[in-house]
Amino acid sequence: MIAANEQVFTYRKQLKSKLDPMRYEHSLSVSYTCMALAMRYQYDIRRAELAGLLHDCAKRYGDNELIVKCQKHGIKLTEGAKKAPAVIHATYGAWMAEHKFGVQDAEILSAIRCHTTGKPDMNTLDKILYIADYIEPRRNKASNLEQMRYLAFQDLDQTMYEILDGTLVFLKRKNIDIDPMTQRAYEYFKEIIEKSPKKTDGSVV
Repeated sequence: MIAANEQVFTYRKQLKSKLDPMRYEHSLSVSYTCMALAMRYQYDIRRAELAGLLHDCAKRYGDNELIVKCQKHGIKLTEGAKKAPAVIHATYGAWMAEHKFGVQDAEILSAIRCHTTGKPDMNTLDKILYIADYIEPRRNKASNLEQMRYLAFQDLDQTMYEILDGTLVFLKRKNIDIDPMTQRAYEYFKEIIEKSPKKTDGSVV
């Protein structure tokens, strides 16, 4: 069931009281970016809004706290996630969206669950949220933001590939543990791009 505007405003108030100010502003910005991408790709705007708004709802907790909470609620964590705990807020965030905010929509929960790692065979909302989290207007650190912000409104699969590629390069350079799911997602989108017909300028059709 998709929340009406009144419910979204209620969620905003709850998040504002629980998240630090910058995290809350980021959540709003991701939500608006999700809505813009949803309009571009003819996806349901309200579902995209809700996924973006709630995607970081578990960010109020630290990594160790999240592991304990997952254990308490019987949420299985992969060994890859345990070695790269920065991704766990997505797993617990999906649980919170369902059990604390009452979200029953499987696509919204899926998008929240995979917004840190990506995964093979992502649906439209999965890709919209993952990309929106990367390109939202308050982001300013990635060197390829300008290109990704343009590409996001041209081709979701190409954008996924480029972001995942850059993410893996960054994590390897910083010697940060990588959740294997991110590598699997990269390989999946790499195969899609390599199999896609190319325009004369080299870009994907």
